[in-house]
Amino acid sequence: MIETFFQSFFLRYNFYMAVIIMLIGLYAMIAKSNLIKKIIGLNIFQTAIFLFYISSSEVTGGTAPILMSDPGTVYVNPLPHVLILTAIVVAVSTTAVGLALIIRIYETYGTIEEDELLVQEEKT
Repeated sequence: MIETFFQSFFLRYNFYMAVIIMLIGLYAMIAKSNLIKKIIGLNIFQTAIFLFYISSSEVTGGTAPILMSDPGTVYVNPLPHVLILTAIVVAVSTTAVGLALIIRIYETYGTIEEDELLVQEEKT
C-alpha cells in the first residue's frame, strides 16, 4: 500500500510541486499588504502555472519533434511549449505594468502598503 503511494508520488512529483508553488504565490498575493510583494506573489503563481502546463505535456518515450525516417517514433507535442513562451511574454508585460502602477501610486500617496492606502482613501 505505502509502496504504491510512493511510486505514484514520485512519478508525478512535478504536479505536486506545481501545486505547492501555486499555493505559495496565492498566499503571497492574499496575505501580504506590500504591493511589491503582491507582484512577486503573482509572478510565483504564474511560474507554477507554467510548470504545471509544461509537465502535463510530457509524453513517455517521446522525442523532439524532428522528423525521422522511422514511422513508429513517438513525438512530444511542441504546442504547449510555444504557448508557454507566449504566456511568459504576457507575464513580463503584466509585471511591468504592475510595477509602473506601483510607482505612480507611490508618487501620488507616498506609500505602497495597502493598509495605509485604504486609510488615506477613507480620509479623502
